[in-house]
Amino acid sequence: MRTGSGRGAARRRTDDSVVAHTEAERHTAGATLDGRWLVLGKDGRLTAYARTRAGLLRWTETEPGGPHWTGPDLFPVPDLTHLSVVQGADAYVHFLGRRETRKGDGPPAVDIVHAIQYQTGRTVTEWRSLGNPHKDREKAARFGVPSAAVSASGRVHVFARNAGRGLMLRREGPTGKWEPWEDLKGSGVQDGPAVVAHASGRIEVLAGGDRDAMWWRQPEADGDFRQEANIPLRMAPGTVTALETAPDRATYYWTDQDSGQLVAHRPGGWVIPLGGVPAADPVTAVRAVLDGYDCTVLAQRDHEGQVMLSAFGAENEQAGLWWSPTGEHCVGTPALALDRSGRVVLAVIGPDGALRIARQSGGPGLALAPSLRA
Repeated sequence: MRTGSGRGAARRRTDDSVVAHTEAERHTAGATLDGRWLVLGKDGRLTAYARTRAGLLRWTETEPGGPHWTGPDLFPVPDLTHLSVVQGADAYVHFLGRRETRKGDGPPAVDIVHAIQYQTGRTVTEWRSLGNPHKDREKAARFGVPSAAVSASGRVHVFARNAGRGLMLRREGPTGKWEPWEDLKGSGVQDGPAVVAHASGRIEVLAGGDRDAMWWRQPEADGDFRQEANIPLRMAPGTVTALETAPDRATYYWTDQDSGQLVAHRPGGWVIPLGGVPAADPVTAVRAVLDGYDCTVLAQRDHEGQVMLSAFGAENEQAGLWWSPTGEHCVGTPALALDRSGRVVLAVIGPDGALRIARQSGGPGLALAPSLRA
């Protein structure tokens, strides 16, 4: 097992980084994390994460399949402007934050920070800085928001827009030591590119721009990234998400900049309208087996804050989608995951800052039981 990124030392428990449940009750979630913030651990328990001004909040199932949860536990992380989460095939959960620190007059000092949770319910490691590729303080202050993926070999890849609006990459090397920031080029890159790690180990990235979408991918697992030809599509900033819907093939979902409608696209194919007028958030996507069929499930928050749900055969968006209201209202993006039994689980942060969980019932199709407060 690799022990780079301070992983050996990080395994020592740092109890002072966890705030007791009685103290955490004074904090409520103010925002969701970027990325898939509801994850399944190796022990079959789900964990949900959210943000508060003080740092990272975490809820954990007490038993696989629920319905009871512990938390929220609070892990203080000062000065973050954004926080994203990604899980690798090894079930390790990685957190990437953008940190702004004020140091007297002038622009803030900006860097990217990283922490790991190795096991369900265990502590989060110390936060380590991944730095900033810009040495100039003015440019460094304009560095963007991190997005990440983990290759099949466990190497973390972090992407962010630079001050010139190109795309930067920093990733772990084969030994676990972080490699220097690498400029992948691009022009007019928006914050929040969609990053997908395929089961094969290859990673690809789609980023919106002023006029076109830009697409990078690896020809082989853990290889160098190659920029493909731009795609003449306009995405609303910060709305694109990705899902592997067939071996080594991703479907991208985003809000069209001109129409405000949700669309789906697989590079090389057509843009498929999906209906729905979401809020300025990415749609959430997961694959699930429903009635014996390989399906895609989507969740979105509409302009009134209500969560809408749709399910259809994988890569069969052209047959048409039907959006069903769940009756749940939320802040930020809803989350979807499968529990240990393969049931679809919907998680939302309610307007009161509390976590609510709705789980697939035993009926045909995709029917959710009434939600419960965690």
